[in-house]
Amino acid sequence: MGDLTDRLRMALIQMIPFIGAIVFHEVGHAYIAKRHGDNTAKDLGRLTLNPIPHIDPVGTLLFPMLNMITGIPLMFGWAKPVPINYQKLKPYRRGLFLVSVAGPAANVILAFAAAFAFVAIALFAPHDFYLYEPLHGMCAAAIQINFMLALFNLIPLPPLDGSRMIEAFMTVEQSKQFEKLQSFSFIILLALFWTGALSFLTGPINRLSDLFVQFWLFVLLKIFGG
Repeated sequence: MGDLTDRLRMALIQMIPFIGAIVFHEVGHAYIAKRHGDNTAKDLGRLTLNPIPHIDPVGTLLFPMLNMITGIPLMFGWAKPVPINYQKLKPYRRGLFLVSVAGPAANVILAFAAAFAFVAIALFAPHDFYLYEPLHGMCAAAIQINFMLALFNLIPLPPLDGSRMIEAFMTVEQSKQFEKLQSFSFIILLALFWTGALSFLTGPINRLSDLFVQFWLFVLLKIFGG
């Protein structure tokens, strides 16, 4: 009972940072696509921070629930991908690359903001404040979840963002051959996830999280003379 309670508490603390991370990721794609000539996502109401249009039944609801049941320490999943008409991107190759990198970049920006909030709460919020622990926990989760999504999406396997970045430098024929991998991608990624093979991301996630926290700790202590 105690183990289940701990998992439920962990899931509740991580849910808001998780939703924010996947929504911000998709909005990043949609925004840069619009800047490069493709209004598809905007016209379909996907250029919004409202999480409802971005919810994917499997990636946003089922997969995180499985995380909680199996005791995986960091909530993982995805939103419904924003629709992008890559042929409308101008210039095409630059647009494809920038739209692809926009999602991970949005997560890094959100991790940077979460690290600021994490340090600010630790330095200035009363530790006996009844919301101190959950807010601090949410910020810590937000840093790691955003770095996890950013790094995971850089894996060069279709349809992840890393594969699109590579495709920006390929010929049309090379892209067609490369995209054939997508038929097997979900099975490959699922196998990597459930076998723990993706644990290689843990080191970079922790190091980047520590780096951002230390940066803001240094800045805030310098400003406020702690």
